[in-house]
Amino acid sequence: MAEQLWKGRFSKAVDSRVNDFNSSIRFDQRMIAQDMRGSGVHAAMLAKQGIISEKDCEDILSGLASIADDLASGALEIDPNAEDVHTFVEQTLTARIGDAGKRLHTGRSRNDQVALDIRLTLRDYSHTLQAYIVELIKVICRKAAENTTAVMPGYTHLQRAQPITFGHALMAYASMLLRDLQRFEDATARMDAQCPLGSGALAGTTYPLDRQFTAEKLGFAAPCANSLDGVSDRDFCIELANAISICMMHLSRLSEEIILWCSWEFKFIELDDAFTTGSSIMPQKKNPDVTELIRGKTGRVYGDLNTLLVMMKGIPLAYNKDMQEDKEAIFDGCETVKLCLSVFAPMVATMRVKKDNMKEAAGRGFINATDLADYLTKKGMPFRSAYKLVGEIVASCIARGVTLETLPLAEYRTYSELFEADLYEDISLETCVKKRVSEGGPGPASVTAQLRYVAEFLEKAGETA
Repeated sequence: MAEQLWKGRFSKAVDSRVNDFNSSIRFDQRMIAQDMRGSGVHAAMLAKQGIISEKDCEDILSGLASIADDLASGALEIDPNAEDVHTFVEQTLTARIGDAGKRLHTGRSRNDQVALDIRLTLRDYSHTLQAYIVELIKVICRKAAENTTAVMPGYTHLQRAQPITFGHALMAYASMLLRDLQRFEDATARMDAQCPLGSGALAGTTYPLDRQFTAEKLGFAAPCANSLDGVSDRDFCIELANAISICMMHLSRLSEEIILWCSWEFKFIELDDAFTTGSSIMPQKKNPDVTELIRGKTGRVYGDLNTLLVMMKGIPLAYNKDMQEDKEAIFDGCETVKLCLSVFAPMVATMRVKKDNMKEAAGRGFINATDLADYLTKKGMPFRSAYKLVGEIVASCIARGVTLETLPLAEYRTYSELFEADLYEDISLETCVKKRVSEGGPGPASVTAQLRYVAEFLEKAGETA
C-alpha cells in the first residue's frame, strides 16, 4: 500500500478496505498532466517569492518533466494503490529528487490543488468538445446547403402541418448547436475567471504567495476572491454538466428525427451501412443503433448532472469528502458527449437524402391549406373567414378523395368568386416554400441566409478562440 501523506497524526495504518473506499486514483489519474502543470507553476512561484530555493525549483521542474516523459513512454505506470493522483505525483517526485520534492507542497493543500486540477481538466475537455460541436455544425450546414430546395412536410404534433425544406429542418439543429457552443464558451469563461490555487485548505496561508503570478501562468483572469469559495464549490462542474446535458438533449432530438426519417414509414433518408447494424434473426433489418444509443446515453448524462446537484446541495463550507464524487460524474458526462459527437458528424455526412419521398409525403396531408387561406386573404377576405372556408374545402376534399391541387376551379368558385386560375400556382409546394421569404423561414433564400449567418458566427468564434 502506498504511504498516505497524512500519516503523521495516526498511530496505525488505515484499514485496507477503507483505503480502497477512500481512494480516488482510478478516476482522478486522468488529471495527472494538469496536476503536474499546476505543481510546476506553484514551484516557480515559491522560488520567485524566496519560499524555496532556485535549486529546489529546478529539481522539482526537472523531476516533473521526467515523470511526464516516463508516463508517456510507458516506463512509469500510475500506482493503483495510491490514495489519489496528487499523492502519486508527490511521492514519485520525492523518490526521484529527494527533499526538494517534499518542499513542493509548501503553502498548498490538496483542497486547492484538486480545485485547480479539475478546472484545468474541464477547460481542456471543454475546448475539445467545442471543436466537436463546430465540426458537427459544419457537417449539418453542408448537408443543408445540398437540400435548400428539397421540399418536405413540416410537422406539429407529428402531424403534417406546412411545407418546409430539408435544409430548413437541418438548420434548426445547427441553430441549437450554436447555442450549445455558446454555453460551453460561457461556462469555460467563468471557469477561467478565478484561480483557486493559493486558497490552501480553506484559510489561505501564512506564506507570501504571489497568487496573481500563478493565476496568470495558468491562464486564469485572477485568483479566487475568497479562499473558502475557492475550495468548496463545484458550480463550474455543474455548469459544464448542464451545458453537456442540453447539448445531449439536442443530439437526442435529432437522433429521434433520424430514427423516424429512416423508417419505412417515412423513408426520407437512408443511413450509411457503416453507421447501422443488423438483426441476428431478421435478415432485412437495418437498424439505426447509433442514434438509439445517443438517445439512451442522454439519460445517463442527465444522471451525471443530477449527481452533482444532489452531492453539493447539503454540504457546509469548506471542503468535504462528498466532493470527491464530482470527478466521476463530470468526467463521465464529458466522455459520453465526446463519444456521441464523434460519431454524429460522420453519420450525418454520409446519410443519403431521398428527396422524391419527401416531396411525395409533402403532397399528402393538405399542408398547403394555410397558403390557400393566405391566397384568399391577399384577395381581400379576412383571414379568419378564409381559414373557416378553407377548412370546409379540405373536409370536402377528404370526403371525396381529392387534393387541393386537383379540385377543379369551378368547384372552388362555388365557395368564393375570389378564386381564380392563379390559385394553383400559389398552392404548389414549390411556390409555398419559395414564398416563405420571412427571415428564418424555409425558403431557399432564407436557408441560404441562415447558412451565411452560421458561417460568419463560426468564423468570428474561431478568431476569438
